[in-house]
Amino acid sequence: MRDPKEEPIIEATELLRPHIGSVVRRINVDEFTTVEFVEVMQTDDACHTAYLQALDRWPESDETLAKMVIHGQVIPELLRATGQVEWAGYAHGEEDAYAVPAWWRKTESS
Repeated sequence: MRDPKEEPIIEATELLRPHIGSVVRRINVDEFTTVEFVEVMQTDDACHTAYLQALDRWPESDETLAKMVIHGQVIPELLRATGQVEWAGYAHGEEDAYAVPAWWRKTESS
């Protein structure tokens, strides 16, 4: 049985899952930050719509909290699940208003 507290995270994950791999493939650099990834997500109409739906369906009306979970948990989980990138370390000196700044590196399979 699922924990009801996890439902918004599961729903956000399922909304974004179909779009993450194609966004990674569109990125033309070997390394990028989570913030840069979110910026590219916003240029893909379907992914942007899914992102907004995930925010709109968040149970609390606190958009900052929703973005913290989506940027800090959901997106990193989905990036890893693509098999196209790997976590490349903390992005020291980079600004990220919603999560710990992180670098991602494309893998050979991407």
